[in-house]
Amino acid sequence: MKSEILYTIQQYETIIVHRHVRPDPDAYGSQGGLAEILKASFPDKKIYLAGDNEPGLAYLNRMDNIPDETYRGALVIVCDTANRERISDQRYNLGEKLIKIDHHPNHDAYGDLQWVDEEASSVSEMIYEFYLSGKEKGLRMTDAAARLIFAGIVGDTGRFLYPSATEKTFDYAGELIRYNFDRTALFNQMYEVEPDVIKLQGYIYQNLEILEHGAAVVVLKKDLIQKFGVPPRDASQLVSTLGDIKGLKAWCFFIEEDDQIRLRFRSKGPVINELARKYNGGGHPLAAGATVYSWDVVEAVKQDLIQLCKEG
Repeated sequence: MKSEILYTIQQYETIIVHRHVRPDPDAYGSQGGLAEILKASFPDKKIYLAGDNEPGLAYLNRMDNIPDETYRGALVIVCDTANRERISDQRYNLGEKLIKIDHHPNHDAYGDLQWVDEEASSVSEMIYEFYLSGKEKGLRMTDAAARLIFAGIVGDTGRFLYPSATEKTFDYAGELIRYNFDRTALFNQMYEVEPDVIKLQGYIYQNLEILEHGAAVVVLKKDLIQKFGVPPRDASQLVSTLGDIKGLKAWCFFIEEDDQIRLRFRSKGPVINELARKYNGGGHPLAAGATVYSWDVVEAVKQDLIQLCKEG
């Protein structure tokens, strides 16, 4: 499939790379890393980045302003996006051909070509693998691409702490750090935390509800988040902080936004993505999410978590 994707890329003059809404470092890293590789490898092609700019990730990259007519006859590649509804900039379907590159379960098998590797730690890891498979055929790595791909791998592996970080992941990371970029500055940008977020984290530790069998939930209503002065995206990033608590198996954050409640599931063992799918979400076995529109589901989610942890 990697060879077929490269062959397809070679056939198009214009390539537009998308990723998912509410991006994380892997979304930016895979999208931007692929684009930088293609720009260096095919300087005569027109390469664009599509999607909304995320202020919290501006240190990684900026998106392009793309007129509708640019999509005519273009190749569109979507990175790190499991289902069509989550693609940032829904004009992705205006192109001539569509490629999906992802590492989530392939429940929505969109695209003319699909490369889905659920075993990959991140799509950024897949992009580096794509480069390795094509470097004898003209693909070039750059310092800018290496920085983006490395950031994506670091972000989706939790600084290599998650089980998804395999021997291959470490090998690739070891190769990427040989390129010329400032890792210290990158880590600072990725993990420096605003004082208000630390205060909210303290509230979470004091107010999480520990349930039976190692389940737990945290409820963050909109007025509380506003009181701490923390954007909902930053509140969502705190979901992984409970992983160090002894005895917890799986947990869920309920984060209220203007017109919806975001569910953020994490697990240290029990498979959690099927539970997320029950609430119209999805994700990875140990990290998933969903969106609901009523607080009436809280009790049901609690009971589902308890049962999942009991069985796991």
